[in-house]
Amino acid sequence: MTEYGRGEGSEPWHPEDPLYGDGGWGGQQAHTGQQSPYGGQPQHYPEQQQYGDWGTGEQAGYGQAQQQYQYDQQYVAQTHGHQQYPEQGHGQQQAQGYHQQQYDTGGWDAGAHQQVSYPGDPGDPYGQQNGAYSGGGPDYYGTPDAYPPPEPPNRRRAEPEPETDWDPGPDQGEHAFFAGGDDDDDGDDQRDRRERDDKRGRGGKPKKRRSGMACLVVVLVFGGGLAGVGYFGYQFYQDRFGDAPDFAGDGNGQQVSVEIPEGADGYAIGRALKSAGVVKSVDAFVSAQAGNPDGRSIQAGVYTLQKQMSAGSAVELMLSPDSRDNLIIAEGKRNADIYRLIDKRLKVKVGTTAAVAKNDYKKLGLPAWAQNHANVKDPLEGFLYPSSYGVSEGQKPQDVLKQMVQRATGTYEKLGVEKKARSLGLEDPWQLVTVASLVQAEGTSHSDFRKMAEVIYNRMKPGNPQTNGMLEFDSTYNYIKNQSKIDLSLSELRNYDNPYNTYFHKGLPPGPIDNPGEDAIKGALNPTDDGWYYFISLDGKTSKFTKTNAEHQKLVDQFNASRNN
Repeated sequence: MTEYGRGEGSEPWHPEDPLYGDGGWGGQQAHTGQQSPYGGQPQHYPEQQQYGDWGTGEQAGYGQAQQQYQYDQQYVAQTHGHQQYPEQGHGQQQAQGYHQQQYDTGGWDAGAHQQVSYPGDPGDPYGQQNGAYSGGGPDYYGTPDAYPPPEPPNRRRAEPEPETDWDPGPDQGEHAFFAGGDDDDDGDDQRDRRERDDKRGRGGKPKKRRSGMACLVVVLVFGGGLAGVGYFGYQFYQDRFGDAPDFAGDGNGQQVSVEIPEGADGYAIGRALKSAGVVKSVDAFVSAQAGNPDGRSIQAGVYTLQKQMSAGSAVELMLSPDSRDNLIIAEGKRNADIYRLIDKRLKVKVGTTAAVAKNDYKKLGLPAWAQNHANVKDPLEGFLYPSSYGVSEGQKPQDVLKQMVQRATGTYEKLGVEKKARSLGLEDPWQLVTVASLVQAEGTSHSDFRKMAEVIYNRMKPGNPQTNGMLEFDSTYNYIKNQSKIDLSLSELRNYDNPYNTYFHKGLPPGPIDNPGEDAIKGALNPTDDGWYYFISLDGKTSKFTKTNAEHQKLVDQFNASRNN
């Protein structure tokens, strides 16, 4: 059983109550003239009809039912373009008439709804509220604000906006600047504006006025945007369709050496030339190279060019042997020989470069691990990296040496010399470069380098059963003697006391004995593991490796017989 309220003094409703009508859900009957248990005032109990799924099946409390129904009726009427006007009382109670509302929801008939007003009970807190149509208090729903005059049939009135203290301003929806609305709006919407003004009067903000400064800012921003688009559009056109920036002529006379690495394409070559100041743009060089029939034949190496050359001139000079007239440092060459080559190329007095190397070696870029080693003949040995260098008259010896040391240091770092030395049983990277120099000196071909490196590591072991820690390399003796002999007697080798003589001292010499190339360095970093202890070259081009002294002696006898020794 549904209760109509739980206010103080309320009682449950009963079907046998004499106030209950017998009209059922289909009839409408006003219950008047009955005595109410609440102060003798007549009570009217409306019967609430449920339409479809609108209701919840429960009756509202006194006073609340009429208000809720009033809101529902007003909302439905406004939504479907109909306006309902309640009958007004003059200080006395009137029964609300029953109005039949046809709902436009797809053609189905919602039926009629009964509505009866009744006053509130003083003892019921919910009954203290004024009824929707009660004459005992002011009727807030009978005012013109609630029921304005009907609008023309062809204009549907929008749902009333809820009151709020927040004013969205003129930018609500469409921006005010583009909406076209200002203080001089036409009179067609006077009623809507009056309603908005009335809302602002209840706590809202006044309408914002568009200022000339705002318009000016918009124009400036818009104009700046157009200027920016035009500028970048021009740059895009220049980049895509305009000529690439380029110098004019054959250069400004200032020579510069540029190294082109292996496998470099036109763009890589262009970047190297631009970085050195030879060409003005990469695209200009690529275009010139593509336009030259022999442009793709440019090889890796060091080129002597000039700064501020046109791209076409740079391509032609790189294809000419004149740009490749560089100083070539071969693999395994000693520093003493390189110093003489530099002197000759720079056209300076013999011994000039050697003196610079001896006095200024600490200023030429050696890494920390390559300095301060005892008994070293030449601190720069092993750091004048084998390659091609653009060396010409007018340069300083220290500049040429710096370039070579830098190339060696970069190669050692790239190959991981410093990181891998300890894993190979060596004390430091300096010893690893020394091993690589021995591999370079004793090996006859690149295929020998890994086996030669294993021979060195096996002989360096103090307890090895073959050499007892002695390397016994002729190359170390020849280095300290500054010679390159093959026929050396054992008596001569074993009686010369020098730290570099591995026939006299165990282990490695104090430092490198030449400048190893990349393949020799890689051989020292990755030796074979086959048990090699001995080697000999029978033809001067290849080497034969053996594991025991007996096997090695057979090859020595074969070699001596071929030379009629």
